[in-house]
Amino acid sequence: MKKSRFLFALLQLVGALIWGLAFAFQSIGMEKVGPFTFSAVRFAMAAVVVFAFSFVHDRYGNAGKDPEACSWKNKKLWRAGIIIGVLLSLASNLQQIGILKTDSVGKAGFITAMYIVIVPVMGLFLKRKIGINVWIGIVLAVIGLYFLTMSGSLTVTAGDLYLIGCAVVFALQILAIDSFSGEYDSVKLAFIEFLTVTVTSAVFMFALEDVKMSSIMAAMIPLLYAGVLSGGIAYTIQIICQSRIEPYVASILMSAEALFSVLGGFLLLHQRLTSRELTGSILMFAAIMIVQIVPDKKKEKI
Repeated sequence: MKKSRFLFALLQLVGALIWGLAFAFQSIGMEKVGPFTFSAVRFAMAAVVVFAFSFVHDRYGNAGKDPEACSWKNKKLWRAGIIIGVLLSLASNLQQIGILKTDSVGKAGFITAMYIVIVPVMGLFLKRKIGINVWIGIVLAVIGLYFLTMSGSLTVTAGDLYLIGCAVVFALQILAIDSFSGEYDSVKLAFIEFLTVTVTSAVFMFALEDVKMSSIMAAMIPLLYAGVLSGGIAYTIQIICQSRIEPYVASILMSAEALFSVLGGFLLLHQRLTSRELTGSILMFAAIMIVQIVPDKKKEKI
């Protein structure tokens, strides 16, 4: 396995760590504001952060690249960013609503992370070959996620249906990023993605929710974490890393957010891991290692 591939995989795990801790902030934030308000403000913050970073990236990160592909005037760049942004907006808002409506946050995490199965299945329809190690990793990751997050009944609620839709759209977003991320400036692509989420969420925010500045200020800490770290940094990490690693490998790495949410509770909130959660953590770690240690050489991009 090439060193650069491993480094990008490690960076994607950092993004999963940020996302894992974000679940708590999302839940706390929605005690003050509605789901569309949370999404609109969160991704507006993310867009500002990434736009500022784009100037640094233009100077140091685009050496040797086609200037046309890195230009703000590139219409294809904007089209790609808008496509990815619409998918992220739909997935994020379905997740926010699903968390509010489902009967178990653990179940919400499990259903959302099912994109690790949906991505390779969709990839088959795109005639992409997948190594046996990846399928083994998927099976282990799904079982691990079950032990980590499932608690309670398996009955399907309205919230579950929203989360199933979220998982499907997240899978489409991952595949869309795989198609565009290596072709255009990744930071500009992320900015356009976040701007699209902001605009689309704001439309529903003003149409369906009672928007109050006092409520937004009361939710500012969760919004800052979800916007700057989970949005601006982690989603940009996703776009950068997916230009270097396969989409189905990225999906398994991203699903480790469930693992990190449990470990975060243990380290930050002093919550003990049950034997069930420990088993899930071990299975998730095994899945990540299998995919990375035994890569499909035919699919390596570096």
